[in-house]
Amino acid sequence: MAETANGLGIAVSKSNDELIEDLKHELRRRADPERAPAMQKYMKSTMPYLGIMSTPLREICGSVFLRFPLELNAYRATSLSLWRGASFREERYAAIQLSGFKAYRSFQTPTLIPMYEEMIVAGAWWDYVDTIAIDRIGPILRTHRAEMTPILRSWSTDGDMWKRRTAIIAQVGLKDKVDFDLLVPAIVPNLADREFFIRKAIGWALRQDAKRFPERVEMFVRQNEDRLSGLSRREALKGIGYGRASQAAGT
Repeated sequence: MAETANGLGIAVSKSNDELIEDLKHELRRRADPERAPAMQKYMKSTMPYLGIMSTPLREICGSVFLRFPLELNAYRATSLSLWRGASFREERYAAIQLSGFKAYRSFQTPTLIPMYEEMIVAGAWWDYVDTIAIDRIGPILRTHRAEMTPILRSWSTDGDMWKRRTAIIAQVGLKDKVDFDLLVPAIVPNLADREFFIRKAIGWALRQDAKRFPERVEMFVRQNEDRLSGLSRREALKGIGYGRASQAAGT
C-alpha cells in the first residue's frame, strides 16, 4: 500500500475506507434519533449524536474492527481519517476506540503521540481528552518513560488547556506506578489557572495518588495551601482517608 505524508508530517498508508464505510453503516443502522438530542445537550456538543450508548457502540466497533485487521500505518491513517471525517460524535468515539483496540496494543509507542495530540487539541472537550489522556497517553508513559517525560513536561505549560489537562491526569490510571516527580511539575505551573477543567484535573490526579500515598499528597497540599484552589484542595483530600485505610490493611 503506497504511503503519503499526512498533516502531521508522518508517512502513513491510505486509510481502510471499507472499514470506515462498514462502521458508519452499522452506526447509522443502530442510531436512536429520540435519544440523540438529549446526549448532545448533556455533552454541550456542537457535533450531533446518533443516539448510541457506550456499550452498543463498543460492540459495533469491536465487530467491525475484527473484520479488517490493519498494519501500523493503515491503523494510524484509518484512525485519523475516521476522526477527521466524523459527522457525528459517535464516529469520533469510534476513532478513539480504534486507536486503542486490543489487537493494536503493540502499536502504543511514542510514535502515536502526534495523532493523539491532534485528537486532544481538535476534540477540546473532556469526553475525548480524558479517555486519550488516561487510556492512551498514560500506558505509553508507563512503558516509555524516558521519551514521554519531556513531552508531558512540555504539555504542562502549553498554551492549549487540554494538553495541560492531559499532562496532569495522564497518570490517573497508573496506580502505584505514578511518578510523583513528574506529576508535581505538571501541576505546579497550573496552580493559578482559574479554568474549572484544570482545577478539577489537579484535584483528581492528587486524589487518585492519595489512595496509595496519602502522606506525600497531604504534604503537597499543605505546602501549596495558599496556591491550590478550593476545588483542587477538596478533591485532593477526599482520597486521604481511603489511602490511610489501604496502607493499614497492607493493600
